[in-house]
Amino acid sequence: METLQQNKDTHMSADDVKKYDKEYNMHSWSAQRDLDPLVITKAEGIYFWDSNGKKYFDMSSQLVNLNIGHGNRKVIEAIKKQADKMPFMGPAYAVDVRAKLAGKVIEKAPPNMGKVFFTLGGADANENAIKIAKMFTGRFKIFSRYRSYHGASFGAANLSGEPRRYICEPGIPGFVKFFDPYVYREKIKFRNEEEASGFYLSKLREQLIYEGTDNVAAIFVETVTGSNGVIIPPDGYLKGIRKLCDEFGILMVCDEVMTGWGRTGKWFACNNWDVEPDMITFAKGVTCGYVPLGGVIVSKKIAEYFDDNALMCGLTYNAHPLACAAGCATIEVYDEENLIENSKNMGILLGKYLEKIKKDHISVGDVRYIGLFSAVEFVKDRETREPLVPYSKDPEGIMPSIVAMLKEKGFSTYSHESCIMIAPPLIIKKDELEAAMSILDEVLYSVDKYVKELKK
Repeated sequence: METLQQNKDTHMSADDVKKYDKEYNMHSWSAQRDLDPLVITKAEGIYFWDSNGKKYFDMSSQLVNLNIGHGNRKVIEAIKKQADKMPFMGPAYAVDVRAKLAGKVIEKAPPNMGKVFFTLGGADANENAIKIAKMFTGRFKIFSRYRSYHGASFGAANLSGEPRRYICEPGIPGFVKFFDPYVYREKIKFRNEEEASGFYLSKLREQLIYEGTDNVAAIFVETVTGSNGVIIPPDGYLKGIRKLCDEFGILMVCDEVMTGWGRTGKWFACNNWDVEPDMITFAKGVTCGYVPLGGVIVSKKIAEYFDDNALMCGLTYNAHPLACAAGCATIEVYDEENLIENSKNMGILLGKYLEKIKKDHISVGDVRYIGLFSAVEFVKDRETREPLVPYSKDPEGIMPSIVAMLKEKGFSTYSHESCIMIAPPLIIKKDELEAAMSILDEVLYSVDKYVKELKK
């Protein structure tokens, strides 16, 4: 068979791209045989185009990472300039863009933060945060929630609570799961958010005691639960976790891989509740995928500990110069284009559209939103709140069908359990948001029809 090296024509047709992709590429989270991936040829702003010239609204910012949109020239030029100057230097050396980006990260982080350890992405950020927590405390148990996703590498998968962890079980000893403040699905009807927080915190406190508080190194939480439904913590919940951690000498770690860098209308989601965690893990929006980068931000107290104790963490591509150059430029774009404020303002408008969708469509049980981070949760019955698909199962492919209908109309996003994500780039404008949400509204009438048929 002719190889690409043998083919003197370097241009590949769309058919060739798909052929080689199917033959040699392995796609995540999928059986490979029946995959039919779109061939993408162009991307700009909040849009991308396939090989047939069809245009799509990128309403999930790819994997909730493309905050500044496609094709930002400032970031692209910064990468080019760094590639010409010094494409790589080992992590033991001080390099200008490394130092600059570390300073920019700490400048935007909560005031108690002291230093940053850079990684390649969110999973290894969480992996290293686990290690730092164990080194700092001398303890071995790590708490995290059932409806959480912290990455697919072995340690991060053990930290995760949702079904994608199953393949990594039997797991690593010491990982303990607790329940989320998922008020919509709670059988108890709380009078207000504070009462809900009190309930969940009391159960968590009880579980910490049963596990032995002297054994617990850290409590990890997605500040706002991401792909598992954009579960927004009720008022008092995060401050309550902070209080529990202080009481028992446990580290509070906020996974802000999705929510960091303006996604919720603040630089970091924890800013919405005036909470200062001991560590923040981040990735995605720091470079918006232009070059892979993640990291762990640690408090001044933790940073001081490692002045005299070895930090047993290391990566060949720690603080990669190309990624750091991209990160510096990306943070400048957030400031220059006022994207944090735009996320907040467009998020208010998005919330209004979502509330109308919830009112108008019987298939929609709940909508949850903060900034430009939102989810639509589908149900079979609004009264019983029965999910449209069972937890961890969708044998009829209902959710992929909904995503496919949206994509057919030019609205690109993804689903998880009975939810679809709506998290457009932070650069989105009012008219663009209106046009995209009108597509969602149109498609949901078909979902309503399906739900009506189920009741017959």
